[in-house]
Amino acid sequence: MNVSTPHIPTAARTFAQQLSSTRRGARLARLLAAAEFRVWEVSPYVAERAEHIVAELATNAALHGRVRGRDFRLELRSEPASGLLRIEVTDAGGGHLPFPLADFTTPPEAESGRGLLLVTALADRWGTQPYPPSGKTVWADVSHRSACDASPRPAEPHVVRSGPR
Repeated sequence: MNVSTPHIPTAARTFAQQLSSTRRGARLARLLAAAEFRVWEVSPYVAERAEHIVAELATNAALHGRVRGRDFRLELRSEPASGLLRIEVTDAGGGHLPFPLADFTTPPEAESGRGLLLVTALADRWGTQPYPPSGKTVWADVSHRSACDASPRPAEPHVVRSGPR
């Protein structure tokens, strides 16, 4: 008699926090994400990639999406059914939605301007969407992988852009 053990699906987990649109808020976003990934027992390989993405998106929100008196929001979601870890950073700054090709114009001697290139390299896919009335959300997906399945990722991550250009 063959009896299989029933697979109990793990519930999706979420974390959300409003943070000040400052360098300190961006640093806190990374620290909170790292702590949450440890609680969720995310593999070190995935957690390290995700922490870097959180740091870049939070820094961009604090520096480029800042509106005086308005915070940015960090949201993390682990969805075992889809195998994805979703990172979302929403800021109040309107204007243009970020696109990674703009980072290619950064002069080599510049001290900043390569954040979205890092996000492109670390995320399986990422994109933007307007956040009415005047803000935007930048999101990134990272596939869950076990520590023993740290094989190289595809060379071309998928970038999704929503809303007007």
